[in-house]
Amino acid sequence: MSNYIISIDQGTTSTRAIVFDHEGQIVSSGQKEHKQIFPHAGWVEHDPIEIWANTREVIGSALSSANLTRHEIASVGITNQRETTVIWDKSTGQPVYNAIVWQDTRTQSIVDELSGTEGPERFKRRVGLPLATYFSGTKIKWILDNVEGVRERAEAGDLLFGTTDSWLVWNLTGGTEGGVHITDVTNASRTLFMDLETLQWDDEILEIFGVPKSMLPEIKSSSEVYGKVHGRQLLREVPVAGILGDQQAATFGQAAFEKGGAKNTYGTGNFLIINTGEEVVHSKNGLLTTVCYKLGDAKPVYALEGAIAVTGSLIQWLRDNLGLIKTAPEVEELAKTVDDNGGVFIVPAFSGLFAPYWKGDARGVIVGLTRYVNKGHIGRAALEATAFQTREVLDAANADAGVDMEDLRVDGGMVVNDALMQFQADILGIPVIRPKVVETTALGAAYAAGLAVGFWDTTDSVTENWAEDKRWEPQMDAPERERQLRLWKKAVTRTFDWVDSDVEA
Repeated sequence: MSNYIISIDQGTTSTRAIVFDHEGQIVSSGQKEHKQIFPHAGWVEHDPIEIWANTREVIGSALSSANLTRHEIASVGITNQRETTVIWDKSTGQPVYNAIVWQDTRTQSIVDELSGTEGPERFKRRVGLPLATYFSGTKIKWILDNVEGVRERAEAGDLLFGTTDSWLVWNLTGGTEGGVHITDVTNASRTLFMDLETLQWDDEILEIFGVPKSMLPEIKSSSEVYGKVHGRQLLREVPVAGILGDQQAATFGQAAFEKGGAKNTYGTGNFLIINTGEEVVHSKNGLLTTVCYKLGDAKPVYALEGAIAVTGSLIQWLRDNLGLIKTAPEVEELAKTVDDNGGVFIVPAFSGLFAPYWKGDARGVIVGLTRYVNKGHIGRAALEATAFQTREVLDAANADAGVDMEDLRVDGGMVVNDALMQFQADILGIPVIRPKVVETTALGAAYAAGLAVGFWDTTDSVTENWAEDKRWEPQMDAPERERQLRLWKKAVTRTFDWVDSDVEA
């Protein structure tokens, strides 16, 4: 009997497989990190072959640790880093280049070229996104323009493009032996190529970018049976039935199904998503318009999103580049060695500034340094940077909605950090709420896959499974909150306009 759903969470730093039961509880998991490749300043790449190998390994780990077989798995859900771009040969299964990661900024010149006289919002009414290095479209164009022979192969119909969900589904369902080449609406809405109203690829924009339509996957809903796992794999014959981009998956896992429902995910970056229902809402305050989810033949549900490029990856930078800590969780203990940030603010514009500024030419700064400052202050400022950036995105969301959010549901790896969550509540001035299952990204994909095969009947079952674990109430008084925000905003302005003709991205 099929009592479980397995979810593949293909993230920016690792790939995980998590098995969930009918109550949405974690039964077992497997996880493996993949290499972060930095060929030049501002360039970030992954090896797609390594990601696929890790995916097979973590599936095996998750099944074996719970002593499960494929017969006990009802379906497979996939969630993924959304804009990261893979192009591969459909005959050999070999990528033509490393995956270009969503954080990568090498395509700024393409953004400038395509913006022309109309500016970065040239296509925003159609696709919900400004022209930015963040999205897949400019990354595809860069590979076509810069990797020898690739454009010719693409125009001949030999190459396929996909975000990592497409890459995994194609390989899971057979690869060169009949693999299914698809994506879902949430990932398609992050390419710069999908019309939000029709949910189809926009031929005019593809022509402007010079991207052959034959490369692109077929756009599907977020919850339907796309195919079955190929017969040579551990999960053979199990349906692949759910796909959601990571942030939309977390929203789904948080049961934010009602218009106005919202969540904030703390991962490599931070992402605030607000459900806007069946209406396409265009932000006036620097947020993105995206597809939240689409269940089978039902109408799509849309969302506004505030995307922050660097939050958890700032802690990794303290660990890997500066050596201030040995493991990421140590940053909380480091921050607790001091009472405050000592006047230090870190604005981690490593990939430019995303929402609400959208400044690709910004770069990171540490300001307020004096001889008084020690590594504890640096650690605390790094944590606080996450909370400050979230406050700015929440302010933009409140302005677009015309009504202030009353509390904030949170999830992701950083929400186990009590010091960060308390400061987040303090700087927002509203309660912050963590659910019992914080792995909402993987859970959301599991729910989508389970709904497609009848493992769960309706989204009401998902809502019933959600439960609060802990909440943090604001303790900072209003004058101190405003002082901190004023200093933060001053620090942000110091990142502007760093990249110019004499400074490479």
